[in-house]
Amino acid sequence: MYEKPIECIAEVVEQRDERLTYVLLPNGKRILAHLAKGMTLDLLTVPVGAKLKLEMTPYDFEKGRIVEVV
Repeated sequence: MYEKPIECIAEVVEQRDERLTYVLLPNGKRILAHLAKGMTLDLLTVPVGAKLKLEMTPYDFEKGRIVEVV
């Protein structure tokens, strides 16, 4: 059965390349996040300190998908 993704707001702490960034969650955990497919043309680099909206699967809390810049 399909599980809805968990949405949260995170802050960029390190830029790895144009698709991968390390973000800091509100609980203090640092995870790896990647840009969603639809955002790759709109936003090539995310500046450090930017607030992002993430989606995470309920099965893996080590990775997230960036869906929006807040």
